[in-house]
Amino acid sequence: MTEPNGSVPEEGVEPVEETQPAPAPPEPPTVEQQLAERTADLQRLQAEYVNYKRRVDRDRELVRAQGETAVLQSLLTVLDDIGRADEHGELEGGFKAVADAIHQLAAKHGLEPFGAKGEAFDPSVHEAVFHAGESAEVDTTTIDSVLRIGYRHGDRVLRPATVGVVEPATEEPAAESAAPLTDEAPDE
Repeated sequence: MTEPNGSVPEEGVEPVEETQPAPAPPEPPTVEQQLAERTADLQRLQAEYVNYKRRVDRDRELVRAQGETAVLQSLLTVLDDIGRADEHGELEGGFKAVADAIHQLAAKHGLEPFGAKGEAFDPSVHEAVFHAGESAEVDTTTIDSVLRIGYRHGDRVLRPATVGVVEPATEEPAAESAAPLTDEAPDE
C-alpha cells in the first residue's frame, strides 16, 4: 500500500493522519464576571447563614419551652398537695406564704389551672369519671364536681381535669290526649 505522497510506509509504523488544529483556550473571565461570581457566592453564603441562625433560634426556643413544661409537669403533685391542704384549712402562716409564692411562680411561667364546677364539659380537656344525673339548671353537659384540677401550659394540656358531670334535663313527653285509646274504630 502506498501513501498519498507516493512513498511506502514502513512496517509496524502506523500512518499518521492529519489532525485538526486544537481549539483555542477559552478567554479568561473579565474582572466584572469574576466580581459578579464572587458576589453571587457571597449572597448564597449569607442566605445560608441567615437560615441557619433562624433554625438555631427556633430550636433553642423549642428546647427552652420543653424544659419549662417538664419542670411545671413535675410541680403538679406539689400543687395538688397545696390544694388539699387549703381545702382542709391547713394553709396558715409561713406555709401559706410559700404556697402563694409557688402559685405565683407557676402562673408566671404560663401554668393555667382549669376544671371548675359550673364550666361546660369539654372532652378534649376534661376526663369525666362519673355522671351525676340531670339538672334543669344547665343547658349543656356541665361539670358538677371536680376530683382533680387540670393544668395547661400554653396550648398544651399537661393534665386533664378529672370531673363528674351533670346533663341537661330531658323534657318529659307531652301528656297524651284526654281521650282513652281503644282498638275500636269510631262510629260513623
